[in-house]
Amino acid sequence: MLTILAVVFLLWLVFGYFGYGRWVASQFNLDDSRTTPANIVNDGRDFVPISPFYLFGQHFSAIAAAGPIAGPIIACLAFGWLPCLLWIAMGVVLIGAVHDFSALTSSVRHSARSIAEITREKLGFGAGRAMMGFIWLALVYVIVAFTDITAGTFVSGDEALVGETAFNPGGAVAMASILYLGLSVILGLVERFLRPPLWISTLVFVPATFAVAWVGTMYSNVFAFGHMTWGIVILLYCIVASVVPVWALLQPRGYLGGFVLYTAIAVGIIGIFFGGYTIQQPAFRSWDIGGMTGMLFPFLFVTIACGACSGFHGLVCSGTTSKQLDKETHARPIGYGAMLAEGFVAFMALVVVMIAGNEMLFGPDGKPFAAGKIYGNGIGEFLTLLIGRENLQFAITFGAMAFSTFVFDTLDVGMRLGRYLVQELLGIGGRVGALIGTLATVALPFVLIFFAKPGSWVEFWTLFGASNQLLAALTLLSITAWLYQARRRIAFTLLPMLFVLTITLWALGSLVWGNFQASTGLDIKLVNGVASLILIVLAIYLVITAFLKLRGERGDPTQTPTAIAS
Repeated sequence: MLTILAVVFLLWLVFGYFGYGRWVASQFNLDDSRTTPANIVNDGRDFVPISPFYLFGQHFSAIAAAGPIAGPIIACLAFGWLPCLLWIAMGVVLIGAVHDFSALTSSVRHSARSIAEITREKLGFGAGRAMMGFIWLALVYVIVAFTDITAGTFVSGDEALVGETAFNPGGAVAMASILYLGLSVILGLVERFLRPPLWISTLVFVPATFAVAWVGTMYSNVFAFGHMTWGIVILLYCIVASVVPVWALLQPRGYLGGFVLYTAIAVGIIGIFFGGYTIQQPAFRSWDIGGMTGMLFPFLFVTIACGACSGFHGLVCSGTTSKQLDKETHARPIGYGAMLAEGFVAFMALVVVMIAGNEMLFGPDGKPFAAGKIYGNGIGEFLTLLIGRENLQFAITFGAMAFSTFVFDTLDVGMRLGRYLVQELLGIGGRVGALIGTLATVALPFVLIFFAKPGSWVEFWTLFGASNQLLAALTLLSITAWLYQARRRIAFTLLPMLFVLTITLWALGSLVWGNFQASTGLDIKLVNGVASLILIVLAIYLVITAFLKLRGERGDPTQTPTAIAS
């Protein structure tokens, strides 16, 4: 049964790319005779054309962080695997990949500008500022959600290793993750000052990346901290990561993290097709499991989040990828294709839950384990098919470390983008602006992590998922405005935009009502309720502005703007 589901899912992704994806590409009239911004500017820093093979890897590692892993796991535990599988399959082909592809193409046609800048150009200055504010608040909850999940992973033990009293599974993951970050810094320094051939660095540092997981199992009790301590330490890391040069941490960590990502995918494929596992979890649990976020509609969709559609991807597409696209036709394999690959990552995360027994998913109190722990268990089980069950400690540590490396991808980019937005909103540049932007972005996460109870990541995750998908809807709104002004078909972006907009506003409205009712004063629920309300107001403002702006406006879609800053 599991193998059949995997084959059908893969065939659906193939149809999506060669069928629907090709049709969407025809709507944009991709033409390699148009010179892309990467070639027009080509400044050797931000605008650098590179081959589609390398750009795909860079783009995929940037978007395929922990979102498509944690979301499906949380949703499957709540609602069952069948509704999750249906939404991932339909959402990734018809909405998520269309969003990414459209965001990338739109940015390339607008001088590689960001989504916020395109919104300002198409809908006016006020709409652009509102979009920037929305993006900033969404990024804040990205940081909160992933910080809380990772802190839980660094603390939690593992039921599979009961009896191994000298081994601390959470501490092993923490040690391996810290060593991995240290290894990234060393690689950055080596590449910066020694400049060896890349193949030599790869031969040395990639095996070392896998070795740190083994070292983590040997020294698993060195970093045995509590949940709050880890939350604060991770946020302090975010502050440092957002202000150090990209060559010192972000680039080398992303390079090494790519090998971890592809290894995890390969191990997952082996487990799914050759592990002989059977489905143990129910296909469907309930339409409403109770609690503030227990209704399948709308919370299934926003909980899965990045596994089917992600507004964060639009920031990557328009922030970095569009500045490196060599030819327009490369936008389909990179924009549409990478999102389909992320859909398979989400499917793998779903399988990890489907084949697990309840003892691997829930603690003695009946509450689910952190998503990172569950994913680490699953990938570890798959990995033992290759290295033997006697190496279970290493296998599970590697799986959980892989999850944390994906989280660091998101935290690095999220904090840096948040800093950029604050600097642009306040008009403050330089080191002072960088410091102010960083502190402003990290302030709310510090408050939420400090006062939240351990395990509050589910609440943070739901708000993150709703804001993230609402950002995708607003990105599609800007793209629809561009297409409408240009006299092009708009249904393929308009209909997904309306669906995602409705679902996310519904979810945020429920969060506002539920958090305000449950709040007992100045607490976490009140903060979450206010944040949800602000997001709703900004979204409604942008929708109304777009409607009023577009009445009677038309333009030409095929012209590339001529003004590109050099």
